Amino acid sequence: MPSSPGIGMHVEVRGPEDNIILSKAYSSEGRFSFTSHSPGEHVICLYSNSTRWFAGGQLRVHLDIQVGEHAIDYQNIAHQEKLSELQLRIRQLLDQVEQITKEQNYQRYREERFRGTSESTYSRVLWWSLFQTVILLGMGIWQMKHLKSFFEAKKLV
Repeated sequence: MPSSPGIGMHVEVRGPEDNIILSKAYSSEGRFSFTSHSPGEHVICLYSNSTRWFAGGQLRVHLDIQVGEHAIDYQNIAHQEKLSELQLRIRQLLDQVEQITKEQNYQRYREERFRGTSESTYSRVLWWSLFQTVILLGMGIWQMKHLKSFFEAKKLV
């Protein structure tokens, strides 16, 4: 986040449950990354630290969002941990397997949520149709009794 001197940024990241994952102030330059363990929508808020409206400086923000295994710099890991090419490839494969497992768990979560919504909708439709049937039968019985008493009063039956 490069900017002119004196202007900084405050970064706040909120998770799907509206919990704060990251809240940090940066000076004229900085980088941030975070790891979330819960699926869903995340909110990233960037605030200027400047207290003056027209400070005369510019604020430039470059936002590069990387998700999953693309967010890991394997060359840097290999250099820091002195991994061979084979060890690095095994690390990448393990990370990919972990990412696939996370995606499967997320899909299971979505399927459970969808199933719950479907069952709730089915239950409501069932009760609504039963209510309509009871009302329809009640109105039919009332009409038959009313017509019977009408015809008896007119001495047509």
